[in-house]
Amino acid sequence: KACTPNYSPGRGWPCFNTDPMLKRDGFEDILEERRNSSDLKYALRCYAPVLYKGVTPCKANMLKNIVLQSDQLHYVINQVSQESGEAPDIIQEEASVILEEMAHRLQISTVRFFAFALSKAFKTLFQHVCVNEEGIQRLQQAIQEHPVVLLPSHRSYMDFLLMSYILYTYDLALPVIAAGMDFMGMKFVGEMLRMSGAFFIRRSFGGDKLYWAVFSEYVKTMLRNGFAPIEFFLEGTRSRTCKSLTPKLGLLNIVIEPFFKGEVFDVNLVPVSISYERILEESLYARELLGVPKPKESTSGLLKARRILSEDYGSIHVYFGQPVSVRSLAQGKVNRSTYNLFPRHIPRKPMEETQSFVNDTAYRIVRLQEDNMVLKPWVLMASLLLQNLEGLELSVLTEQTVWLRGLALSYAAFLDWPDHAPTAKVVSSSLALHRGLACVSGGRVSLVVGEPLGPVTPEEALFNRAVSVLSCASYRNQVLHVFLRPAMLAVAMHTAASSKKNEVYNCFSFLWDMFSNDFILCPGDIVQDFEEACYLLVKTGAVQMPQQDIVMTDIGQPTLSFFNGLLEPFLQGYQVVCRYLCEEASEGLTEKQYIPAVRSFAYSVLCVFTGNLRCYEVLSSDMQKNALAALLRGKLPTQKALLARL
Repeated sequence: KACTPNYSPGRGWPCFNTDPMLKRDGFEDILEERRNSSDLKYALRCYAPVLYKGVTPCKANMLKNIVLQSDQLHYVINQVSQESGEAPDIIQEEASVILEEMAHRLQISTVRFFAFALSKAFKTLFQHVCVNEEGIQRLQQAIQEHPVVLLPSHRSYMDFLLMSYILYTYDLALPVIAAGMDFMGMKFVGEMLRMSGAFFIRRSFGGDKLYWAVFSEYVKTMLRNGFAPIEFFLEGTRSRTCKSLTPKLGLLNIVIEPFFKGEVFDVNLVPVSISYERILEESLYARELLGVPKPKESTSGLLKARRILSEDYGSIHVYFGQPVSVRSLAQGKVNRSTYNLFPRHIPRKPMEETQSFVNDTAYRIVRLQEDNMVLKPWVLMASLLLQNLEGLELSVLTEQTVWLRGLALSYAAFLDWPDHAPTAKVVSSSLALHRGLACVSGGRVSLVVGEPLGPVTPEEALFNRAVSVLSCASYRNQVLHVFLRPAMLAVAMHTAASSKKNEVYNCFSFLWDMFSNDFILCPGDIVQDFEEACYLLVKTGAVQMPQQDIVMTDIGQPTLSFFNGLLEPFLQGYQVVCRYLCEEASEGLTEKQYIPAVRSFAYSVLCVFTGNLRCYEVLSSDMQKNALAALLRGKLPTQKALLARL
C-alpha cells in the first residue's frame, strides 16, 4: 500500500503523522502558575481525583490481601510446593515476603511533599514544563471509563517524577509505577518513592515461578479493580542514546491479559511522549556507552547531584497521546474464545497469535511516542555538526539549519521553533543553552572537547572526543525517526547496482532488516516503509519515479547527501564490527568478552585511520550490541559482503 499523508496502520490506531498540515494539540506551561503563586498552597490544596467507575481507593494492605488470596497465586503456590517438596504454608510465606518487598504504599502526605519539592526544583532547572491540555482531558475521560495504562517514553530519571507531578497538578488519579529494585536500596528516598506510588520489581526474574506469579497477580489486581492508572516504560530502561529502544513485552502481556480473559471490558493504553530540550544525564550517558560503569543509585549520589540546580536545562514538553483501545485493536486479530477452554486461574503461555498481537502493539505504541516527540532547533543543528566534525561557519550553520527545518516540517516533524524570532537568534540561543557541547570561535562553530589536565595517550584523546560526539549524537538521534525511512532509501539508491525500483528495494530491505535493532521498525511494515520513503522523497522533489526507476532529480543532491551522511556513522560502525569478527575474534568469544574486545579494536582502527574513518560512535556499546544482533540474525557472510559494498 502506498503511504499517503496521515496513513493509519490499522483498526484502532491513531494515525502516524506524515501530513505537515495535520494539527496537533497546543501546550500550556504548568510552571507559569507555580512562578506566580505559593508552592506550599499548591501542595496542600484539595486533591480529589475522579476514579474508574467511582471506585473507592484501595488501601495498600487490602490490595495485598486480595493478591495473596487469589486463585491464580494459590495454584502456583501448590505447584511450587509439589516441585520443591516444601509445605504450601512456607511457600505462602515466601509469597507474602515478595509482595511486601514489591508493593507500593501510596500516601497523600508523601505526594504533597514531592509536589512542593518538585515545584521548587523544576522552577530552578527548567524554563518551561509544557503539557497538552487536550491530552489531559482525554486521559481524564479514559480513566473514568476503563482501566488505564500509561506508557511514557524513557530518557531520564526525571520521567516518572514528572508524570506524577503533572497528574497531581491536573487533579487526576496518581499512577502506580513499576520501578527497578535499584531505587529501593536508596536510604529514605526508596521508601519515599514507594509512598508516592512506586512498586519495585527485579530487573530479571530468571525462572522464579513464584516471583512471576506474585508480580503478575499484583499488577492484574490493580488493573482489574481500576484503583489507579498503571505506569511503566515499554523500553524497560532509560535510553542512553535517546533513540527509542526495542520494547519489552513482559508487563504489556500482563496488563492486556485481563481483557483476553474477559475480566475487564477494555483497557486503554496511553502513549506519552516526554521531550527534553537538554537532558540532565547527557555526559553521564556518553561515558556509560563508552564503558564507564553506571553510578549506583544512592541517596549520597542524589545529594551530590544538587550541583545540577545551577544549570539551565531549557524546556520539557509532555504530550499525552490518544488513548488506544485494546478491544478495538484486538478485533479480528485475537480469538478470545480460546481463553474460555481453561480455568482462568491457571497460568498459560500466551498463544502465538496473542504474542504476535502484543509485539505489534508494543512497536506501534513506541512509534506513536516518537510521532509526538517535540523537537527543538538544537536537534537539527546537532545533526549538521555531526556531519561536519571539523566545524562550520556560523553563517553556514544558520543557513543549513533553516534548510533542514523546512525539510523536517515537510516530513511532519513536531518542531518547536520560536514564533517570529530571527533565525540568527534561535541559533545563538540554542548554542548558549548547549554551550557544553558546542562553541563559537572566530565565527566558526565546533564541538567542545574536554581539555585534559596533562599529557594524554591517543586512546584518552579519542575517548574525550568520543564523549563529545556521543553527547551530541543523543540530540541528533531524537530526529532520526522523522528522516529514517527516506534516509534508508537514499543509502539504498547509492548502493544499488542500478536505478531499477526492485534493485533499490532489495537494498532497502537489507538495511531495514539490519537496522531493526537500532530503530523502531514495526514487524511486517517493510513494504509500507519503502513506499512511505518513496512518497516523502518525491514529495520534497529529491527523487522522481519514471516507470519502474527511482532517480535523483536535479535539485535532489543536497537532500540525498544529507540523508547518506545521517546514516554513515551506523554503516561505518557496523563495518568496524564486521572487520573485528573477521580479523580478530577468536572462537568461543562470550558476549561479556565481546564488548571490551570490539571497543579495543575500534580504538586501534580510529587511531590509525583518523583521516578516513571518523566513526566515534562505533565505540558505543549500544551500536556494538545492535551490530552483533543484526549479524547473528542474518546470514553472516552475506551481511559482511554487502556491508563491504556500503
